[in-house]
Amino acid sequence: MSRDTQTKLQRLFLEQGQSPWLDNLKRGYLVSGELARMVERGIRGITSNPTIFQKAISAGSEYDKQFEVLTRRHESIDAAYWDLVIVDIEHALQVLRPVYDESAGGDGFVSIELAPGLARDTDGSIEAARDLHRRIAQPNLLVKIPATAEGIPAIRQMISEGRSINITLIFSLERYAEVIEAYLSGLEAYDGDLAPVHSVASFFVSRVDTEVDRRLNAVGTPDALALRGKAAVAQAKLAYQLFRERFSGERWQPLTKRGAKLQRPLWASTSTKNPDYPDTLYVDNLIGPDTVNTMPESTIEAFEDHGRIARTIDEGVEESHDVMAALAAVGVDMKDVGRVLEDEGVASFTKSFDELIETLREKADRLAGTT
Repeated sequence: MSRDTQTKLQRLFLEQGQSPWLDNLKRGYLVSGELARMVERGIRGITSNPTIFQKAISAGSEYDKQFEVLTRRHESIDAAYWDLVIVDIEHALQVLRPVYDESAGGDGFVSIELAPGLARDTDGSIEAARDLHRRIAQPNLLVKIPATAEGIPAIRQMISEGRSINITLIFSLERYAEVIEAYLSGLEAYDGDLAPVHSVASFFVSRVDTEVDRRLNAVGTPDALALRGKAAVAQAKLAYQLFRERFSGERWQPLTKRGAKLQRPLWASTSTKNPDYPDTLYVDNLIGPDTVNTMPESTIEAFEDHGRIARTIDEGVEESHDVMAALAAVGVDMKDVGRVLEDEGVASFTKSFDELIETLREKADRLAGTT
């Protein structure tokens, strides 16, 4: 394939070493072959979360036939939900498996998230992650565990058992450092072959600007207002520097000899929330090797249309430090930003999950003729 016939998604990987993933999954993409076509155009993985499945299952009737069968078996609503989701995950894993095989395990992953009610439950997260890995015994599965204080030890435990994990809801550099430590110490504790153990660290981007900009607007000074739209990219660039620092040197090298893979930073929440900002802001400025960018369809389309392909992840690192210092100077506490966004993220996914379960319960009642 010549460069002229390659999509920008394909070039992103071939020229810059960044893997474009799709931040969506729904049954229509699977049964229509649309997901397979996206993979042909350069998509190399999939992320999902409770909000994505809430939208997919609640909209339309694509899941109704299977759900009706499940309710006739007298399954609980929760059990029916997981059966619905796992069918999609298993189908997506099949579609992405050739990418996994061709890349020797470098890509081709599909992520499934734990029930959001477990975000503050270490033991519950450990057992649920084990259960999902047992139920979906595929090498390209990533189980998503949030990077809450309670999630960190669950992440370490799963890695120490040789299970592949996507760590989600990372909003701060401090928490990201804890995630890296959980991965490294988990690898060190595992006594098996490290080659099949995979992990990505999902560092959220656009939501950081949303929260920081809100605080900057409240401050209202010229110095504060001049910083709007700069925090998220600056923090992500510093996260990449932390990634490069921690995955090198005396501690990392012995693990690579045992087959350990890098825990790549995954840029999440990359659709632009503020219409005043460029719609490819969180793609164009975060391109670099050994990273992933998971994008919704609208961001993929915008990037294909007018995105630019160049290594940008380590451009302006000193300026990024300056931005963080300037934010502190006007009173924006980035640690507190991370705490607030983490709480909001858990609450948002919990709300979506609860709404979906209620929708399924109403459908079950209709099918049973009780309403």
